[in-house]
Amino acid sequence: MVYGAVPSGDGEPIVPKWWRTIDKWSMSCVMILFVIGLLLGLAASPPLAARNGFEPFHYVQRQAVFGGAALVAMIITSLMSPTLVRRLAVMGFLVAFAGLMLLPFFGTDFGKGAVRWYSLGFASLQPSEFLKPGFVVVAAWLLAAGQEINGPPGRLWSFVLTVLIAAMLVMQPDFGQACLVLFGWGVMYFVAGAPMLLLVGIAGFVVLAGVLAYSSSEHFARRIDGFLSAEVDPTTQLGYASNAIREGGLFGVGVGEGQVKWSLPDAHTDFIIAVAAEEYGLILVLIIICLYCLVVVRSLLRLIRERDPFIRLAGTGLAAMFGVQAMINMGVAVRLLPAKGMTLPFVSYGGSSLIAGGIALGMLLAFTRTRPQGEIGDYLRGVGR
Repeated sequence: MVYGAVPSGDGEPIVPKWWRTIDKWSMSCVMILFVIGLLLGLAASPPLAARNGFEPFHYVQRQAVFGGAALVAMIITSLMSPTLVRRLAVMGFLVAFAGLMLLPFFGTDFGKGAVRWYSLGFASLQPSEFLKPGFVVVAAWLLAAGQEINGPPGRLWSFVLTVLIAAMLVMQPDFGQACLVLFGWGVMYFVAGAPMLLLVGIAGFVVLAGVLAYSSSEHFARRIDGFLSAEVDPTTQLGYASNAIREGGLFGVGVGEGQVKWSLPDAHTDFIIAVAAEEYGLILVLIIICLYCLVVVRSLLRLIRERDPFIRLAGTGLAAMFGVQAMINMGVAVRLLPAKGMTLPFVSYGGSSLIAGGIALGMLLAFTRTRPQGEIGDYLRGVGR
């Protein structure tokens, strides 16, 4: 219990209390994003299913199953108290961290040049997706503990943990997830009161690491060169995506009339926004962007009033990573960013990303639930008197 909290009434059923305190707008936005993902999957996945010898809606059915599991995980996690979320997140983080360490020995790349997955036969598992929400909670716990009187050196420990995870991701190589982890930690460190000079120094270190990666990794250099090239090869994924977005215009070419899904092997995952832009136009893309912005902004506005530093930091990290992952995915499709191989949360096809995203959003909803503690401004005004 935080300072000044008022005990809630005992005996209130869990579900009514959850429904009264949950951010219904954010949860509704996530549900709408999932429905949009199914709608786009109906358009994007049949060509891939035909190439692989499956039924036309094979991938849509799998996305519905994975998405349903993700929504159940989100709701169950959002029912938990912040203390229980933290305990389970720490255990989940340790399991995912062990899975990340064992990837070089037991993982596979599925022909994509990066060892990121475990092949389970009926599906694949990407441990980095499950690592992210657990990492945010663990790092927030360390940062919050470091603010306590005679507390541990939480800032240093969180920094060491972040660098270790980023290095393991770079070795796959998975520079996109590594950047996302560094960004999430940087946002939490900033909110925890980090000096600006230190953040500038860390940003300079990241740039230096990028230069070294460019000179030593052919995989990384190829993507950067393709991004910086003045001309886009029309036969590459970026070329197909850029052309699809131009063809879509404001209102799109019509449902089922798009052509990019027949050319892009990742039309149902990394470049799903290109399918949306071509068939439904800029209107649907703007709706998707607004849904992501609404989740992030509403979560941050609720967290501003939170007194508990751990909840404030963990929630901010989860909201920031959720929004930035969406921004990176869409930025790649319109060639504002180099290709990252990152899914669009709750819209792209993918078992690991959907279920891990459900857990992460469940944590965020649990942290942003209304609690009878008053606002932090009330406490600050009381201290000033």
